Amino acid sequence: MIFIKSSKQSGKMKVFDKLESRVRSYCRSFPTIFTKAKDYRLWDVDGKEYIDFFAGAGALNYGHNNPKLKEKLIDYIANDGITHGLDMATKAKEEFLKRFNEVILKPRKMDYKVMFPGPTGTNSVESALKLARKVTGRELVISFTNAFHGMTLGSLAISGNMFKRDGAGVPLNNSVSMPFDNYMGDDVDTAEYLERYLEDDGSGVAVPAAIILETLQAEGGINVASVEWLKKIEELCKRRGILLIVDDIQVGCGRTGTFFSFEPAGIKPDIICLSKSISGYGLPMALTLIKPELDKWEPGEHNGTFRGNNPAFITATETLASYWEDDTFERQVQQKGEKIRAYLEKLVKEHPELKGEVRGKGMMQGIACDVEGLAKEICSIAFKNGLIMETAGPNSEVVKLMPPLIIDDAGLEKGLAILEQSILSLKKRKEVVA
Repeated sequence: MIFIKSSKQSGKMKVFDKLESRVRSYCRSFPTIFTKAKDYRLWDVDGKEYIDFFAGAGALNYGHNNPKLKEKLIDYIANDGITHGLDMATKAKEEFLKRFNEVILKPRKMDYKVMFPGPTGTNSVESALKLARKVTGRELVISFTNAFHGMTLGSLAISGNMFKRDGAGVPLNNSVSMPFDNYMGDDVDTAEYLERYLEDDGSGVAVPAAIILETLQAEGGINVASVEWLKKIEELCKRRGILLIVDDIQVGCGRTGTFFSFEPAGIKPDIICLSKSISGYGLPMALTLIKPELDKWEPGEHNGTFRGNNPAFITATETLASYWEDDTFERQVQQKGEKIRAYLEKLVKEHPELKGEVRGKGMMQGIACDVEGLAKEICSIAFKNGLIMETAGPNSEVVKLMPPLIIDDAGLEKGLAILEQSILSLKKRKEVVA
């Protein structure tokens, strides 16, 4: 997260300073008042244009006000379609369920029940944890270093960031953190390390109800799990009767180049958490996908007032129809990801002062800078130059690129050029100071 101080902007933001809680963060990182957004661009009250390499923290994979989705949404509202429906049966929900099954699940030979747990990602995670404990009768959940799964207490208990954990104000129990893939270096297989703990009665770690993981730790520093590691974790879970939960909230819906981030590994999680871009339009929506034999809920045992966001069903259904009927969109995302990777590798090579390492996959990539505070400075200058990005990692050490998946080549190239320009500007400033 980056926080920008500017005397010029402070007057503009005075209403927010006076009336909104100190807990606000993104408006500190991007201190202007936005008024309009379209595709991969935003405009503020002064008419300044920004290229968006942030995409609503991953909620806007298909861009701002996507015209295909907007048309369906406006038509639905104009015809007095159901807006709020709890978990009642509606036509909008029926159409989404059918389309999701036909376009996403069946072609991938995936058999899951769809649960609507509430409107946000942490709602999905909480429901997954509760169900895993209910089904197995065990309380412990194993997660991984640098994980982030949400801000409610159950999700915080399996997240690694100490700043966010400390905000809970109470002990965060029933969880154990283990080292993520490559956390202990190339010479340590952390899947074997985990198994050693589970097979040793003296380790102090009981067999858990579930292991939860992100295949790509977005907030944790853009750390990518290898295919081999993911397969080992799945095998470990099968052997020991542990449920495998994959949190695909930020890196699903095409972000890494396939609809589900774990597809290249060929694994079949027991429970999958989805949110962020599943609605396609930035409307609140979350899913928890459950293998049928695990669907042990009693009616109403887990519920919530806003788990039936029907306008989100409308845009989600159109998203599936417009982008996922065949593999064209996937291939486009993968090609753009290759372009991003090549550009970032060039920047790291040409600017050794970054002490940079390129990380990520598809259209979730970044540069980890081994210089304290450097990533924050780069993102701050980029914002002033008209590019919206954020940092990632436990010490905000990664410059994180997450543009909308629909961005065209011209927009992508312009955004990357602004990033390079920002690095050059920072380099010159430091040379003058020196």
